[in-house]
Amino acid sequence: MAQSDRTSQPIAGVSAIEPAVASPGGPDAFARLAEPYRRQIKAHCYRMSGSLHEAEDLVQETYLRAWRAFASFEGRGSLKAWLYQIATRVCLDAIAQRKRLQRILPEGSFPPATEMPSGQPPADIAWLEPYPDSELDQLADESPDAETRYLQRESVRLAFVAALQHLPPRQRAVLLLIDVLGWSSAETALLIGGSTASVNSALQRARSTLERHNRAGMDGPIVAPPDQQALLDRYVRAWEDKNLDGFVALLKSEATYAMPPWSHWYLGREAIGRFFGAVWKHYGRFRLLPTQANGQPAFVLYTQADGKRAWRAHSVQVLGIEGDAISSLTAFMRPLAPALIPSFGLPLAFED
Repeated sequence: MAQSDRTSQPIAGVSAIEPAVASPGGPDAFARLAEPYRRQIKAHCYRMSGSLHEAEDLVQETYLRAWRAFASFEGRGSLKAWLYQIATRVCLDAIAQRKRLQRILPEGSFPPATEMPSGQPPADIAWLEPYPDSELDQLADESPDAETRYLQRESVRLAFVAALQHLPPRQRAVLLLIDVLGWSSAETALLIGGSTASVNSALQRARSTLERHNRAGMDGPIVAPPDQQALLDRYVRAWEDKNLDGFVALLKSEATYAMPPWSHWYLGREAIGRFFGAVWKHYGRFRLLPTQANGQPAFVLYTQADGKRAWRAHSVQVLGIEGDAISSLTAFMRPLAPALIPSFGLPLAFED
């Protein structure tokens, strides 16, 4: 990627960011000052790109550009704002080079399926990827604004990131910078170019589009019941006992099940029950190991063939919970799963 001509022009005095750095110093100073923000920058790149692996590459490119330009930074303005400035441009550059500007989930782009999938999943679709909560737990968020801190975490929910992908890249950046990071319209205009009025117009269009596509919304989290763990325990038992009726009973009546890289997804208890009733009989045993993704309960599903000792990773499941029931289940399956599972700190295979 070509380095932007504006990379070394920091934004001074961004209100939601830390005070200006007094003196940049050399490479050691860059590492000491910039590393505390790496996880925040990576989360920003994930929101922009919809991909865990692409976000890793984008944050590397961001820090490379920043390191090269650090000598010219001269402590003007906020280092954190400067890093976000570079990261946003890196993301916009990368998205512009894609064949497709967005990553998707099946339920956002295809009608619900009524038949079982057959053949091979489509290979020409860029799928949204889940984001490990381990990357969120250590965010060094120093924002004095409690609402901004809250939104930064809520804005990685799977449905919200999927909805973001329906926005043109510039609108995506505007909404994240203003509604999630707490920047002003004027500060955002300095970063991405254009007038404050054009930024405000882009923000309103982005909010309108997001409202149409975001099931979860940004007014607040879907509050899990106090006994969420009991619900999750029942979910695990239903899978491991292959108790189809018990599994279906945990679903909301209008629950969804999606399984990228397949474009098929299923709507409602009856359709989901029929799908798993047909599929489960082709497997031996199941085991679920818990994790967290996108601020939501998640599991890695392992399967064990009859008469074998090895458990092999099958998929990463991310659950949405509303009230006392499961509202959505998204299973990231092969060939996506093997590349994702190590990021959750779990093995691809193990034996009893």
